[in-house]
Amino acid sequence: MQGKVALVTGGDSGIGRAICYCFALEGATVAFTYVKGEEEKDAHDTLKKIQELKGPDAKDPIALPADIGFDENCKMVVDEVVNNYGGLDILVNNAAEQHLSNNIEEITEDRLSSIFRTNIFSHFFMVRHALKHMKEGSSIINSTSVEAYCGSPMVLDYGSTNGAILAFTRALALHLANKGIRVNAVAAGPVWTPLQVASLPEELIAKLGSETPMGRAAQPYEIASSYVFLASPESSYYTGQVLHPNGMYC
Repeated sequence: MQGKVALVTGGDSGIGRAICYCFALEGATVAFTYVKGEEEKDAHDTLKKIQELKGPDAKDPIALPADIGFDENCKMVVDEVVNNYGGLDILVNNAAEQHLSNNIEEITEDRLSSIFRTNIFSHFFMVRHALKHMKEGSSIINSTSVEAYCGSPMVLDYGSTNGAILAFTRALALHLANKGIRVNAVAAGPVWTPLQVASLPEELIAKLGSETPMGRAAQPYEIASSYVFLASPESSYYTGQVLHPNGMYC
């Protein structure tokens, strides 16, 4: 990945942070987004570590605060990356939000709007602006979830957005195939991330991943390797595909 420029949304923690670290180790120049005010320390720590890990030919990383659920903010992010680095080769749509609900009546219109903006609208917005700068051989990777396949009554809205991401990935792959731009997704199973810890009750956190045959949840770095593969030339015949690092969750 030497000489490549990568943009990772939600790269300040969890899987996104692990992706940034792995991309840096592979020689890429890395930029990532985070939520201003809520994730400042995480973003600072991630930025510092990427700087330590980056290869000698990679440019300094940048962290961009943005609410990517809105089109104008996504344009600002892409423009900033291109202005700093001169182009964009790899886009990882990773940022997401998740909330638990015991029944559908608890899911308000405002919450539904927020989670769809963050989890799927942002994919459309980021891709629309990134494509102006992506050339043949570029790669787009979308983060989805095992919830798109198994379903869970406690995350109806989150699971629905992940199903939408799958459809978006396959349609976009067809749309961009003749341009030589590959589009794939990663559907992770249970993973130890701040998203899980913040949204799950204590009794579920203690059992996270125990329902898998492997009997545990993954660490973020175990998921990040899928993104490295899909971003690299080794996956040159992969498009419209989904990798499933889920411990055989379903």
